[in-house]
Amino acid sequence: MIGRKQTRKSEEDDVVKPKGFDDFELRLGDTMRGERATMGKSLLDVQRELRIKASYIAAIENSDPSAFDTPGFIAGYVRSYARYLGMSPDEAFAAFCQESGFSVAHGMSAEASVIKASAAPARKGSAAKRDPFTAPSTPFIPSREGVFSQIEPGAIGSVLVLVALIGGIGYGGWAVLKQVQQVQFAPVEQSPVVLSDLDPLNGATRPVDAAGEGGGVSGFDAPSVEALDRLYRPQALDVPVLVARDAPISTLDPRSVGSFIPPELPQVQVAERYLDPRLQGPVPQPQVVEESAPQLRMVAVRPSWVRVSAADGTVIYEGIMESGQRYDVPATEEPPTLRAGESGAIYFVLNDDHFGPVGERGTVTSKLPLSIKAVKERFQVADLKRDRDLARMVAEAQMLEPQP
Repeated sequence: MIGRKQTRKSEEDDVVKPKGFDDFELRLGDTMRGERATMGKSLLDVQRELRIKASYIAAIENSDPSAFDTPGFIAGYVRSYARYLGMSPDEAFAAFCQESGFSVAHGMSAEASVIKASAAPARKGSAAKRDPFTAPSTPFIPSREGVFSQIEPGAIGSVLVLVALIGGIGYGGWAVLKQVQQVQFAPVEQSPVVLSDLDPLNGATRPVDAAGEGGGVSGFDAPSVEALDRLYRPQALDVPVLVARDAPISTLDPRSVGSFIPPELPQVQVAERYLDPRLQGPVPQPQVVEESAPQLRMVAVRPSWVRVSAADGTVIYEGIMESGQRYDVPATEEPPTLRAGESGAIYFVLNDDHFGPVGERGTVTSKLPLSIKAVKERFQVADLKRDRDLARMVAEAQMLEPQP
């Protein structure tokens, strides 16, 4: 009975019970990292705001006092970082000392001074023993990548193909340019055409006759002036004979060819008097026996503005007629009309008779037809006694007329 009870108790102790949230040990670094993550700050953000190296912040979270160059400043760093996270500075520093085994040293002791160079190898050895994944000393610095790790093999092939293409295009252009600028000479047995056609010495000399006339050395005759001239001035350098290219065109007569031929006149029966040369006497000429229509003339005895308009409204004459000025009214199919500013100064002359005036002094006359029939119907022969200016103008005109 006793043995059984002891056996059961030992079996129950060996059973592993599940652990709750509070069973795990909560370290200072986990708390600080959680608070920093809650604030959304990185190690570089904390370094920028607290003016503390990011490596020191990481060492505080990892409870590693060996990362500090001066152990005497560890207490201030830990308290400042805990105050930044909203934690109790004293409790945070006490937890740091408990977890890392750090103890505050006297200000003049060796532990509070800067770490000597002799302690550097020991610190390196301790850092080498730590796992770099679980406790990195500088977790904020990314690992450097190699030079060739950023180069893709496909990009190298594309660059090589591009370089080869540029080199091929450049070589092709250089070859074509060299071929274009190259001049090749090929020897031929035939002489050039110009040299074969032109012989400057041809005819320069003439054979000597048997008698040796011409004087000079026997057996030699001096060349003529024309031959020497041809020697220094070949025929190819003579002034060319120009032939007008439009010579056939200039020979054409537009009155006989093309659209400008005059139409044929109708045949007229001519009397025998004109056809028979035996008939003597002058040839009678046709005469016009009907008298021409009298000319209607407008005169001004004083300055007046007038405007003569055609039946369609076109202005024929417009201006200020001065004293003694005359204007011949054109004979049109429909009579023009008159508009006068000073009606009492305008008269009409028809067969040496004066009709008018157009109106009273100081009045304006409009749409007055200028025809002989309308003037005779509307106006009477002017009385020279009523208008002194008209009488004076008529007298001057009679004096200027030549006497028979």
